[in-house]
Amino acid sequence: MDFSYTETQDMIRETLSRFLADTYDFDSRSKMIASSSGRDPGIWKALAQDLGMLGAAFSEEHGGLGGGHLENALIMEELGKVIAIEPYLQTVVLGGGALKAVGGAVADAVIPEIIGGNVIIAFAYAEPQGRYNLANIRTTAKKDGAGYVLNGHKGVVYAAPWATHLLVTARTGGSNTDADGVSLFLIDANAKGIVRRDYPTVDGFQASEIYFENAAIPGDALLGDEGAGLALIETIVDEATVAVCAESCGVTAKLHQGTLEYARQRNQFGQPISRFQVLQHRMVDMFMEVEQSKSMTTMATLKLDMPAAERMAAVSACKAKVSCSAKFVGQNAIQTHGGIGITQELAIGHFFKRATMIENQFGSADHHYARFERLTLAD
Repeated sequence: MDFSYTETQDMIRETLSRFLADTYDFDSRSKMIASSSGRDPGIWKALAQDLGMLGAAFSEEHGGLGGGHLENALIMEELGKVIAIEPYLQTVVLGGGALKAVGGAVADAVIPEIIGGNVIIAFAYAEPQGRYNLANIRTTAKKDGAGYVLNGHKGVVYAAPWATHLLVTARTGGSNTDADGVSLFLIDANAKGIVRRDYPTVDGFQASEIYFENAAIPGDALLGDEGAGLALIETIVDEATVAVCAESCGVTAKLHQGTLEYARQRNQFGQPISRFQVLQHRMVDMFMEVEQSKSMTTMATLKLDMPAAERMAAVSACKAKVSCSAKFVGQNAIQTHGGIGITQELAIGHFFKRATMIENQFGSADHHYARFERLTLAD
């Protein structure tokens, strides 16, 4: 099997890499995070209008480049190399993925706006009691005439302070954890009845607690069929999980690279610590974890269009490995650096924070080991 990238995919990687090298150095990122908005909106506009990156994974009919999952993975890996805080995962992978799946008038209207950089989507799905169960939803959407009335609470909604739209999971029927009765809505983030509490996350992003208080939403905000949205939600979350794994490949590659450079510069007993055999073994182990993560991520990316059971098993195998690798590489990077590794002034500490968050994003290693076991060893 040929795993070579196409000329267009190589161009996407090279173009984005050069752009991020020029605009997303560590000092620039630090200034963005410290600003009142927590970001530089000009970066998002440039990704859309100057580079066309936001259209890479969309069809040519919508104004995109005709790509898909591989393009998302390439872009996420490059964003991971600079621990970018751009809402690509939430807007293109999750929001765009849901819109591509359901199609119709809403997709035709919103996808070109995503490609143009005019729309930012935040995925409001997590609830305090939910853990990793996507069906464990207490937020309700009750029919009211031609529309719905939304009530409930969503936690740690990444990119919500910047969002123009919210992609919201809600229960339109059934009891708390039933597979049936789950629906997905795309709504105006500034609709009446939506209350946000914004805050920075430990890895430099912005997130919100969102409360829906009798928020009236139109009927056309529903994506797909009412009460039958869980399969769609599982699909886009699997796609996002693999995209996060690709981001982790970029993050851990930089953790390894930064640790190797530090070991070559740091002297102990009159020589660089990179000459100590035990640390050489550690660097090799870190490198192997990075490379294995890349291989697992490529495999899972190629299986995202497979039948649900095969797709889910591949995603869980990938995420379990990547979570373990992120922990191993991150902890060894900090141990090699010592105390300076966790200071604000050194980039390595910021990469470590992002790697730590990725460990549990969309499911911990233990969660995905258990899901893989259920899918592959079931009677």
